Amino acid sequence: MATDPSEYEKAMPIVAAHLAKIERAVDRTRASHSGHPYGEVHQALVEALEDEGAQRVVPQVVEELAQQISDAPAP
Repeated sequence: MATDPSEYEKAMPIVAAHLAKIERAVDRTRASHSGHPYGEVHQALVEALEDEGAQRVVPQVVEELAQQISDAPAP
């Protein structure tokens, strides 16, 4: 099943905007919660994603990002 290339071109700005929201949420959480306990980081990341309007992130991705932030040394 072939996809019309114009559909890809239409979707890419939407995808890029969503990824930018996720990146801002992760950066903000990393800056404020690096090295904190996983549960605290996970909650902060979920809230940051909601604040950015990027709630639709695969739960396993949120969990992995929270774990990485939690495992990072505190600034």
